[in-house]
Amino acid sequence: MWTMLVVAVALAADAAGTPPLKTLDDIRIRDPFVLPVAETGWYYLYGTGRPLGEQGFDAYRSRDLKQWEGPFAVFRPPAGFWGVKDFWAPEVHRYRGRYYMFATFLPKEPEQRGTGILVADAPEGPFVPHSEGPATPREVRALDGTLFIDPEGKPWMVFCHEWEQIVDGSICAMRLSEDLKRGEGAPVTLFHASQAAWVVQMGFGDRQGKITDGPWVWREPDGSLVTLWSSFGAGKQYMTSTARSASGSITGPWVPSPEPFFKTDGGHGMFFETFDGKRLLSLHQPNRHPDERAKFFTFEAADGMVRVTGPWDRP
Repeated sequence: MWTMLVVAVALAADAAGTPPLKTLDDIRIRDPFVLPVAETGWYYLYGTGRPLGEQGFDAYRSRDLKQWEGPFAVFRPPAGFWGVKDFWAPEVHRYRGRYYMFATFLPKEPEQRGTGILVADAPEGPFVPHSEGPATPREVRALDGTLFIDPEGKPWMVFCHEWEQIVDGSICAMRLSEDLKRGEGAPVTLFHASQAAWVVQMGFGDRQGKITDGPWVWREPDGSLVTLWSSFGAGKQYMTSTARSASGSITGPWVPSPEPFFKTDGGHGMFFETFDGKRLLSLHQPNRHPDERAKFFTFEAADGMVRVTGPWDRP
């Protein structure tokens, strides 16, 4: 019965000249980020990929996390934009009534890749440049910046200092200006990939190093401050783990978990809460081109550790 209903909806959409709805299985995407907007009842899905074939970022939206509208354009670089390629890992955060997209771009050489910040008045965009170039330090090869707000309400960016520049990749944190236009002060190194015993050396071409990827920070009800992050483990599988701040402060010290909690070729994770109060883990799996898909999982989190309890059943 459900299959017949989906087919009927798709046929009706085609007849009306509008694109049919998609499931997650239909959407190739890396670094999936889900933004729930309770006021409108929409979930927005952003990620790496250009389904519309243009440079920039596209997004999808859904009422139920099962059927998705889109893709639709949310950012197209204006003339003279500082980023010329890559366009990776967009995240959208609501801050002081507006929507801020943190995304990674590669400028023209000799500038380093970094995370810049865009802004819009709505989650659908259009997003426009907000920071003047990357908000990460220009001499640091960085990616995958994410927003963290400390207990005093001060904004920070947590990001990866790339292994390509320092060999032993790290996760760093840096204060942002109140208006999110720029970084303030020097970054603080939270931990290096080598501090996690499960991480293996990886190589691309003739370069070798240990990778850090996709940080996402949250605070548990007991006050624990934890970050998700991804790297490569046994068998060169893409995996996801946690690290915990021993002090409860963003500046640490941070202690990476001894084992990844997700070992089956999936990563760049984040948590989001459904409108009925369930917390879900979102990540892409597998990590191989062109099969990447957004996957949602139920989980339990305690004492800085995460345990996946199963795939979200999409009732």
